[in-house]
Amino acid sequence: MADEHPLDSSNTQVKLQLTTRHLDISLPENTGPILVNTNLRRYALSTLVNALLETEKPIPFEFLINGKYLRASIDEYLTANGISAETVLTVEYLRAIIPPIHLASFEHDDWISSVDILSSTSTPGQWGSTIVPKSLGQDRILSGSYDGLLRVWNMSSEVVATSSAAAYGGHTSSIKAAKFASQTLAVSSGLDRTIRVWKYTEDAEGFSASLSPQIELYGHKASVDCVATHYPSSRILSASADHSVGLWSTRKSDAPAAPATLIQQSNTRSAKRRKISTSTSTPQRGPLALLKSHMAPVSSTIFAPNDATVAYSTSWDHTLRTWDLPTASLVDTRTTSHALLSLTALPELNLIAVGTSARHITLIDPRASATTIAAMTLRGHTNAVVSLSRDPSSAYGLLSGSHDGTCRIWDVRSSRSDKDGVVGESIYTITRENAKSEPRRVGGEGVKVFGVCWDVEVGIVSAGEDKRLQINRGNGVVGSKFGG
Repeated sequence: MADEHPLDSSNTQVKLQLTTRHLDISLPENTGPILVNTNLRRYALSTLVNALLETEKPIPFEFLINGKYLRASIDEYLTANGISAETVLTVEYLRAIIPPIHLASFEHDDWISSVDILSSTSTPGQWGSTIVPKSLGQDRILSGSYDGLLRVWNMSSEVVATSSAAAYGGHTSSIKAAKFASQTLAVSSGLDRTIRVWKYTEDAEGFSASLSPQIELYGHKASVDCVATHYPSSRILSASADHSVGLWSTRKSDAPAAPATLIQQSNTRSAKRRKISTSTSTPQRGPLALLKSHMAPVSSTIFAPNDATVAYSTSWDHTLRTWDLPTASLVDTRTTSHALLSLTALPELNLIAVGTSARHITLIDPRASATTIAAMTLRGHTNAVVSLSRDPSSAYGLLSGSHDGTCRIWDVRSSRSDKDGVVGESIYTITRENAKSEPRRVGGEGVKVFGVCWDVEVGIVSAGEDKRLQINRGNGVVGSKFGG
């Protein structure tokens, strides 16, 4: 027989079977279904669970039914889903999400296009063998700027390394993308149409470091706006405004010679622009392959998270394309209704998240067996969504950066169904800290976000038009890896 709780006193009642995946907040095993009033909402249910757990200090809880957050009363949920009150409803509870707080902002001299993180928990931090950051405070942030320079920052807002100027092997124009490939390797690309591989070294105390040019990669004929790295296979992917995806090697011995005409054109452009003679001491190489099928600029590309022989790319031509890298062949094309500007994977859910020019994020199942293109649409931004990063601690979490001047945190379980299908809503919005006291900028003018990255240790890093690298953190923002 179901226990009847004193909170339940009137109208329609329903039996709830409360469950959790967290042992430290689980109810006794013999706890059976509990009879509650259907007009209860999240707060009252949270009070109920705290009473059952006999907690000394109340813990705020969230509730999931059939994998989705409860955002209405139980009665409204039952009605919307056509479920009888006679049904025993299984309800999963988990600790409520924590708002991310502002930790710090690092100021640049120019716009910041891209950010990445090196920590003991980040993917590049686990590749290589020289300088594993041991604890918070020893983590590093990489930024790429429109002034053509890479900078590596420590958590005290100090620049520990800056890339070479154009005359000494650096970029000859604005940097558009920057990634750590490993603990000792970084990769960047930009408006100068090149990709550059850098050796990153740090002194024993971690007070100073250096970025020295290793390889210049030539092959694209327009701006290179995105790079992705896979250190174990020594491979780089690039997305270019010349409509192609590039595949490259970080090893000089593997890479073919660079196209002489492109090197000559690059030297001519840089000499005219900077009135300098460019250095040729850095080895120059060409692509392993240029993947051509997109009909417009390619905005983003990634390696498939579980198979580095597969790549995904997005483009202004409205498509998400899947590539087989060993054969340099197109495997699949998914066509959407809008230009696609950014890309990341949610591997546990078998979904690809793409940011659009139409202000929303579309979740796409790239598998051949998928019957629809859009599995879910995430709405809330008011301008183009140009950068995405998955939550490193949750299978369900996602971070987006937009030209509207905000970052948004999403949990794909926070959704509703309407005439357009399944629609998700953001759970938190992060604004630019330096603009909080100012009137809201129309369309994000002056505070556009260009790049985001999310790390377990460092937190949420975002940067853009305000020339500031901003760090926010909220432990357990979305929830644990599976189920909260």
